[in-house]
Amino acid sequence: MFKMILFRKFRVLLLMVFLVACTMHIMIDLLPKLEKRATGADGSTSEGGCQCSHHPGGESQSWGKNRARSPAEAGWPNKHALRILQDFSNEPGSNLTSHSLEKLALAGDRVAAFGRMRAPGGRAADQHKPLIGDATGGMTVTAHGGSRLSALFKHPLYRSELPTLTDDDTLFNVNTDIRFYPKTTGSQGWQNEEGNGEEEEFSPTAEGTAESYPNWLRFHIGINRYELYPRQSMVLEALLKDLVSQRITSVAMKSGGTQLKLIMTFQNYGQALFKPMKQTREQQTPPDFFYFSDFERHNAEIAAFHLDRILDFRRVPPVAGRLVNMTKEIRDVTRDKKLWRTFFISPANNVCFYGECSYYCSTEHALCGKPDQIEGSLAAFLPDLNLAKRKTWRNPWRRSYHKRKKAEWEVDPDYCDEVKQTPPYDRGTRLLDVMDMTIFDFLMGNMDRHHYETFEKFGNDTFIIHLDNGRGFGKHSHDEVSILVPLSQCCRVRKSTYLRLQLLAKEEYRLSALMEESLLQDRLSPILIQPHLQALDRRLRLILQVLAGCIDKEGYINVVEEDLAEVTATHRSPGYR
Repeated sequence: MFKMILFRKFRVLLLMVFLVACTMHIMIDLLPKLEKRATGADGSTSEGGCQCSHHPGGESQSWGKNRARSPAEAGWPNKHALRILQDFSNEPGSNLTSHSLEKLALAGDRVAAFGRMRAPGGRAADQHKPLIGDATGGMTVTAHGGSRLSALFKHPLYRSELPTLTDDDTLFNVNTDIRFYPKTTGSQGWQNEEGNGEEEEFSPTAEGTAESYPNWLRFHIGINRYELYPRQSMVLEALLKDLVSQRITSVAMKSGGTQLKLIMTFQNYGQALFKPMKQTREQQTPPDFFYFSDFERHNAEIAAFHLDRILDFRRVPPVAGRLVNMTKEIRDVTRDKKLWRTFFISPANNVCFYGECSYYCSTEHALCGKPDQIEGSLAAFLPDLNLAKRKTWRNPWRRSYHKRKKAEWEVDPDYCDEVKQTPPYDRGTRLLDVMDMTIFDFLMGNMDRHHYETFEKFGNDTFIIHLDNGRGFGKHSHDEVSILVPLSQCCRVRKSTYLRLQLLAKEEYRLSALMEESLLQDRLSPILIQPHLQALDRRLRLILQVLAGCIDKEGYINVVEEDLAEVTATHRSPGYR
């Protein structure tokens, strides 16, 4: 009898312990949410929710604990409802990390959710209204009325209008009257982790029209057959601000590629490709380096975006420079173990990491902060390949990528005649697009253009996307004239491109001065040192000399392709011929 009483008491004790444990577990789960709600009410929540010190000297002993308590732990990528809308690569699977962190289990449902945003049958909303509106109401380029840059964008050559856009001319056909509810994707990841007042903008309970979409999504919606973004896009300015200010919630290595690149995801679920700083502004590519083993430079990516915009191509996705805290914004938010394991403290007490890649990913080529701050470029992702497929094309003037062999175009002066008879270069504007890309690359000194991409929806009648420009601006003291071979062999150029090049050679619109002014807008300014800026003017003169030689040899009408008949008939300046 006594034993039975003891046994019953023991069972009661076990039950009480179990109940206490369950109660504590529930309280532990609820306490952060209650604290977040309380701090959110009085506005006292700080970004990241952590007041811990991150002095690098004391980090190495507690990395495991910090790793386990990462703020991104609870809301890892599978909760991001619109992640599938973004991608930056020509391979359908290359947006996945080494651990497939970016893989979406509900991809089909999310594509269907985006499909509900499309108009049920009518044409797309008029070109860029109101999808590209911006609450800021202004553009940086027009901040100073007397600036060269604002004068350039007011010039008639920069004010031509696009043809009327149809459904076939827009990448996404969106009805702005349809309201989009993120909850319909089946994801709960739209609830912000911070009570900092931003919850309203992306709250799943708020009704959202196209005007309320995050800027990265509005950028995607604005892409059409002729441009990645319009000249007067105010969403572009807002997106550039997002790239440097949005809180980074997760980081993973991008698979593929020769050098380390990181995929960064922001609080508003946008994504960008991060290229960290590897060289100082003054360092040039060593003379014995092959182009395919050169460093990728973060400042080259930034400068390429600004140059592309000044040339009025608008074919480079938006890029901005950002100073990143390697501890708080990379190491503490990544779940990529391969990346996390490469972090270490250098003998100089700086935080370093090297990741995994084909080149320059070792302790000898580690990326180190000062003590944990590092520069980098952030390039906005293009729409995911599941929604907007892209076709990859081999560049006809691709280099051999061999230490001794030469490509066919390097030994055959009549190589362009063969290209002109080969689709898609035998019709349409593709050959002219390659000439634009050639001019763009020569100005930067970029020899690494082995492939290019176009949006599959638009077929062959669309622009070339100018991706991956990190190997530009490597040498300011050398002009690689072999980059100009396509132009000298084919002797073809758009009239709009030709006239703009002549305009940028004039003193009042000098290319180097325009680039210097434009680059001042970036947070990491100065982006290029003066010798690189001066090289732009020198290379521009060389391009015009090649075109002048072509015109003398084949005649103006056989070299310059008319594409500005209406504009130039009204606004022709002397000296354009």
